[in-house]
Amino acid sequence: MDLTKLTKQYIGGHWRDGTASKQLVVSNPFNDEAIGTFSIASKQDIDEAYEAAKAAQPAWELMTAYARRGVFEKAAEIVLRRHDEIADLIIKEVGGTALKAAFEIGLVVEAIKDASTTAFKIYGSIIPSPVPDTENFVYRKALGVVGIISPFNFPFFLGLKPVVAALSTGNGVVLKPHEETPITGGTLLAEIFEEAGLPAGLFNVTVTEIPEIGDYFLEHPIPRAHVFTGSAPVGRHVAEVCARNFKKVILELGGNNVFIVREDADIDYAVESAVFSRFTHQGQICMSANKVLVHSAVAHEFREKFVKKVSSLKTGDPADPSTIIGPLINQREVQNLQTRIDAALANGATALFRGETVGNVLGPVVLDNVSMSDAVAQDELFGPVIVFMEFDSDDEAIEIANSTNYGLSGALHTRDLAKGMQMARRIDTGMVHINDSTIADEPLVPFGGEKHSGMGRLSGQATIDELTTQQWISVNHGQTRYPY
Repeated sequence: MDLTKLTKQYIGGHWRDGTASKQLVVSNPFNDEAIGTFSIASKQDIDEAYEAAKAAQPAWELMTAYARRGVFEKAAEIVLRRHDEIADLIIKEVGGTALKAAFEIGLVVEAIKDASTTAFKIYGSIIPSPVPDTENFVYRKALGVVGIISPFNFPFFLGLKPVVAALSTGNGVVLKPHEETPITGGTLLAEIFEEAGLPAGLFNVTVTEIPEIGDYFLEHPIPRAHVFTGSAPVGRHVAEVCARNFKKVILELGGNNVFIVREDADIDYAVESAVFSRFTHQGQICMSANKVLVHSAVAHEFREKFVKKVSSLKTGDPADPSTIIGPLINQREVQNLQTRIDAALANGATALFRGETVGNVLGPVVLDNVSMSDAVAQDELFGPVIVFMEFDSDDEAIEIANSTNYGLSGALHTRDLAKGMQMARRIDTGMVHINDSTIADEPLVPFGGEKHSGMGRLSGQATIDELTTQQWISVNHGQTRYPY
């Protein structure tokens, strides 16, 4: 893999340095080794990227669905062929384990394959008119250009997913990846689609930092919409800027997701599922379970088996195939979590298990006796920390689940599927998975959250609804009689 090429901006089909004076060093979060250095993009570079996407987009939208499909099919082939080197880069730049890297690449391939069929599903309609001799045609059209800001946790997938959604619906794209993961979340995607034959200029990647460009990426007059994946506080700011500038915004934000275990659940299976739901990729997933709620009748059994399983998880170097918990993205996140853990303990919580912290590797933590007013119960915990709580009735479990400002995902384990469905529909969240993990993303199902967990949906028909607009064209086959 040519990292010299991948540490450039990709604008208008050309690989080049950014014109800002600042350098961005990308480092391995486990050992702090430098991976590459970018000359970051300036506002002028942002201008050129948006102009390139605007110029290339009309011809792309006019291409047949069959012609567009070929580009996506080739991109999927490239990802599969380069699986091992991409996995190695995810391990080095993101700190993901080998398991996480394989999982992420699989999601990417499925997303690209689904995008190859999207253009075939964009339908217009003919609607009856009350006016004699008149027909109403409603067409779906691409928005034009879409700006995308991707996160650091699943950068390859969460960068690619909105990119292929926007491209598959006929739009041009400018992507600003997170500065911690600009290669796997940005320039790697550009290289893949360049090789796949995507028209030059249609997809651009600008690697930069907010102190350099401020809100210029959002405020720029060319993009008609923005897709942002990240934290709720930043998402609020993105929404405010977009609203002031009359831009559509799709937000995929954080979660404080619950994993509910009823008294009739398969306890051993629920333990396995709960551990996966919290500790995959060190808990740095918006869908990760933050709280595990267990019926008091089975709480003792679950607690013992859960802590035993958590204590067996291997932590350390993500390059070791047996590692389950690798590093958090940086030391700032480690310190932030440790501060919140210590505050909860000082407030009366107890640690059922607290692993050792070495560098950016934060050992798993299981907290009990946590007050619902505590920050660890209310906020998103973007790391290997989970809160254990008991409940005595289904109503109490629902009340706890709905007691935060978030509503992204959730899981519920029970043998009574009818009761499980009833409970799931009462949880104010975008997704609930019965007898499974909180972590799931499928290409045909609308993905998104409620409350502070986001606005809008992507995947399947939702992608078409969000990233196209409708135009009404009427045809009068006769003549209208006007009153004057």
